[in-house]
Amino acid sequence: MMVSVGDGCRCTVAATCNAQPVALHLTREYIMSKKTVSKRRFMKIAVLTISDTRTFKTDSSGSWLQEAIEMEGHELIDRKIVIDDIYQMRSIVSNWVADTSVEVIITTGGTGFTGRDSTPEALAPIFDKHIEGFGELFRQLSYDEIGTSTVQSRCLAGLANRTAIFCLPGSTGACKTGWNGIIREQLDSTFEPCNFVQHVGPRVK
Repeated sequence: MMVSVGDGCRCTVAATCNAQPVALHLTREYIMSKKTVSKRRFMKIAVLTISDTRTFKTDSSGSWLQEAIEMEGHELIDRKIVIDDIYQMRSIVSNWVADTSVEVIITTGGTGFTGRDSTPEALAPIFDKHIEGFGELFRQLSYDEIGTSTVQSRCLAGLANRTAIFCLPGSTGACKTGWNGIIREQLDSTFEPCNFVQHVGPRVK
């Protein structure tokens, strides 16, 4: 199998080219790392923490998401905290959806069954299209971490006005699962065979 290793040199995997010995490991990470940054489109992302008690000082989940977003090269366009109120949540997210500078929205919190958890009720009506596979895959990944308790997660995702909306549980661990296991790759315009970048932001003619 021949692969390019740059500078016009083509080598057989784990073989030696005329330039210098190479030992290539064709993992997905290696293949993705070879894609040029110039071809990648980075996202403008807003983060909403849904909590009756958290502040920016105590919002570990929102802070972790902000760090992960920026480390990946995306731009954090806005970050807010809102109480678990259906209409306040819907108002903030609706304004972001209408704002063409926001391409992706990630929420954390309010996806369970306790007390005032109402993120699905607040945001599902905004979706033009539901991404059913997001919740399904999240619970599959989460099952390996917390077992059958994952059935109590009502995380969801959808598209609205060419904005991708991902609704994660409130724990930092769940945010890590959702970002590392699903969202990070799906917001990478070079990820194949498909990603959500083509479905958000200005329509490319």
